Amino acid sequence: MRFTFVWVGKTRNKHLLALQEDYFTRLSRFAECSVAEVREFASVNLREDEGKRILEKLRPGTFVCVLDEKGMQETSHAFADRLKGWQERSIREIAFVIGGAEGVSAAVAERADHTLSLSFLTFTHEMARVFLLEQLYRAFTILKGFPYQK
Repeated sequence: MRFTFVWVGKTRNKHLLALQEDYFTRLSRFAECSVAEVREFASVNLREDEGKRILEKLRPGTFVCVLDEKGMQETSHAFADRLKGWQERSIREIAFVIGGAEGVSAAVAERADHTLSLSFLTFTHEMARVFLLEQLYRAFTILKGFPYQK
């Protein structure tokens, strides 16, 4: 399984970047991972401009999971079951999309095969990246029966 993480901007906080890199390393034991960053800059049509750049990063046929506050919330075990279901459906590549400060454009939302919310709470985009990576790692440890998830 291959994961591509598409997000707007770089992780600037060195502590969050260290956590992000740690979970990338852990996650790479289970899946091939890559990041496609979309450059952030101010514009009048920020959400639409970012949306166009996000869509350019998505390959045809890739399963797209958009993180959005209106998405489905799941427990870690339910998310692990969802991941297992994607594997059983032979989905080879999943792109996880985290939009910019304004969220994702309608075009990106329409491209999504699944929409996921990490919490009812609002997090910075840098924190959401770490939480997503950690939950993916946790999902694999649940599926493999590793003691991490306890």
